[in-house]
Amino acid sequence: ADPPPPELLEAIGAIPTEVYAGREDWMLVFDRQEQIEALLPDFRLMAQIPSRGVIATAPGREVDFVSRCFFPQSGIDEDPVTGSAHTTMTPYWARRLDKALLTAAQLSTRGGRLECELRGDRVFLRGDCVTYLKGEVFC
Repeated sequence: ADPPPPELLEAIGAIPTEVYAGREDWMLVFDRQEQIEALLPDFRLMAQIPSRGVIATAPGREVDFVSRCFFPQSGIDEDPVTGSAHTTMTPYWARRLDKALLTAAQLSTRGGRLECELRGDRVFLRGDCVTYLKGEVFC
């Protein structure tokens, strides 16, 4: 566990049981899904924390783990479903639950469910999605 900056706990408005500093994000672990559902972050304060964002996670009632992901530093207060965050959470929950194939739910307003699989040092994600944008990138 890593000591969080005081403004992180103030911005999230709750006390996690564990805090981890990743390369880009903070991951906050809570005891219960209800704590994740009840979060009301201060996005203005959170945007001042030097990181890409904040991942809040807990064991789920109907899935292995749940989460909400906040990225006001990047202009996205709450991301609906965050694949990159699940690549951070999956190794943690795989070790904690002693299983390689996990089910997850992101509890944003839109929400989403994923299957997350840890294979060695890689994470594989599966779930339903919808194409909402097509384009070309010119270099």
